[in-house]
Amino acid sequence: MRVICKSFLVLALGWLSLFAGQEGSLQAADAPAKKYKALMLTQSAGFTHGSVRRPKAEGDAPQKLSASEIAMTQLGQQTGLFDVTCTQDAASDFTKENLSKYDMVIFYTTGNLPIADADKEYFLNDWLKQEGHAFIGFHSATDTFNNYKPYFDFVGGTFDGHPWGAGETVTIKIHDPEFPAMKPLGSELVVKDEIYQYKNYRPENVRVLMSLDMSKCKTKRPYMVPVSWVKEHGKGRLFYTNLGHNEGTWTNPTFLEHAHQGIRWALRLEEGNATPNPELQAKLQEEAKAAAEPAK
Repeated sequence: MRVICKSFLVLALGWLSLFAGQEGSLQAADAPAKKYKALMLTQSAGFTHGSVRRPKAEGDAPQKLSASEIAMTQLGQQTGLFDVTCTQDAASDFTKENLSKYDMVIFYTTGNLPIADADKEYFLNDWLKQEGHAFIGFHSATDTFNNYKPYFDFVGGTFDGHPWGAGETVTIKIHDPEFPAMKPLGSELVVKDEIYQYKNYRPENVRVLMSLDMSKCKTKRPYMVPVSWVKEHGKGRLFYTNLGHNEGTWTNPTFLEHAHQGIRWALRLEEGNATPNPELQAKLQEEAKAAAEPAK
């Protein structure tokens, strides 16, 4: 069902302090020359996250939105940056004709979505490469089309498990503190949220903005685990953040400002270096390996 998110029913969410010791709020920015149009797809063809699960509509009552949809609606309204159309019907709404209405696509999705091959090819090979177009991936955008190489080559990687579960607190290193989406986060981030590890991941294709600090995580692995990255795609841009599993994340102002600034960068309203940084990632790989080795 498609929902135009210019007005919404507020969903009462319990507060979860996601960012230990962090305080944040949406930062005022100059009004954009235009109001952008976003298509937010939250369909689950695999696991359904609580953050995209819509409350069951009763009778003829309007369809309520999920936590992530409400958050993106509010973000667009409060910043004046964009209007969002929220949909969980990819077959009907994710088409070449419909994509022409939008500047930005947001995925919080799972599985093999029912998108026609021609529309997938248009999206990846044409729409995304057009000047000013933006792709925003939250959390399980990397657990989508896991066997479709053109997609995982584009998005940057494929879900390969989550040793760091939704209840585990982890420490994240910020590698590019001057990048717009990193500025709200400080020098490091302590969060309670589910963190993915990846396959089909190529360091030479993305610029990693933050990754797990294995020396400070209870669960350790001898490899680098990126948490957010960016890339240029033709004349379009991609911003991905692994955060967003827990519903409480979507009410946290620091996370929302992280998302806001990532969106501004992806829409070319802010500048930030998207040059891939494989050398840094190789160094992080060695640091993770050392942190995971038993003490002698």
